[in-house]
Amino acid sequence: MSTIKPDGIYAHSEDVVSRVIEGEVIIVPLAAGIGDADDDLFSLNETGCVIWQKLDGKATVEEIVADLVDEYDAAKETILAETAGLLEELLARRMILKV
Repeated sequence: MSTIKPDGIYAHSEDVVSRVIEGEVIIVPLAAGIGDADDDLFSLNETGCVIWQKLDGKATVEEIVADLVDEYDAAKETILAETAGLLEELLARRMILKV
């Protein structure tokens, strides 16, 4: 069961910096305990990049998913599940925070 709710709002942690390089987001932790000790860098594919850029501390998960439904040819339920999965991973790694 996902802890990510449709009305949840998330933003980037101040303990990471990110850069877009060739269509991928590279996230670099600035503080100890952020991310994964075995992997200093965390990268997101093109879809993950789009989601990352929408995590502005204002848009709800539901609004982000609605934008993605308009952009990609996939069912809303699929996009919601995949978005929630990514957000859970980013939250667990403390790369994003709930606003």
